[in-house]
Amino acid sequence: MAVIDLANPTRFLQFANRAIPWLGGVTVVVFAFAINQAMVAPDDYQQGATVKIMFLHVPGAWLGMLAWGLMTIAALGTLVWRHPLADVTAKAAAPIGAAFTLMCLVTGSLWGRPMWGTYWVWDARLTSELILFLLYLGVIALWRTVEDPSRAARAVAILTLVGAIDLPIIKFSVDWWNTLHQPASVFRLAAPTIDPSILIPLLIMTAAFTLLFATLLLAAMRNEILRRRVRALRLMQASAVS
Repeated sequence: MAVIDLANPTRFLQFANRAIPWLGGVTVVVFAFAINQAMVAPDDYQQGATVKIMFLHVPGAWLGMLAWGLMTIAALGTLVWRHPLADVTAKAAAPIGAAFTLMCLVTGSLWGRPMWGTYWVWDARLTSELILFLLYLGVIALWRTVEDPSRAARAVAILTLVGAIDLPIIKFSVDWWNTLHQPASVFRLAAPTIDPSILIPLLIMTAAFTLLFATLLLAAMRNEILRRRVRALRLMQASAVS
């Protein structure tokens, strides 16, 4: 099956039905290995065992931004190319991205209490991450408020494109402003600043969460396509009766 064939909802459903069990199985295996590696990873000489919060915090931050980036591409697909699966992708990705962003905020607060002496400070990185979470809630509310899927898709696409401005702010906030949040230590032009004994388990855990994201996204897209087909059938039955 060519990639272009996946633009057809029926063929996408066939692909998703085959891929989800395999992807879910791989996710479980990688997660088991990642958890083992995280448990045997040494404590940090300054942060102690608190450093292991990073194994949840970093994947949450990465996937929260990845989901919005995917939604941004889907928004262009809705407004410019009228791709049949663009708004399906955006609607499916929003709750998943919101969950990972919330995970990032909660684990960051738990890390901040022993490190900074407080659960929250209004610095640039934390505030811009909170704004991203609020944007996710706004997108989800729009999908639930507007009954017409096509109107909702256009409104969500516009909000998504506007909200994409927040992504570079989150990424470069520690470089542009004086913040309490540490600078980039993994995804940077130079070599990572984290010791390999912690970096390798972190990368494995990030891969596991990314596989989980892909599995959940495929399942949510499949459910959304089926939901829309049921809605279309009900509308056809209602119009036939009237």
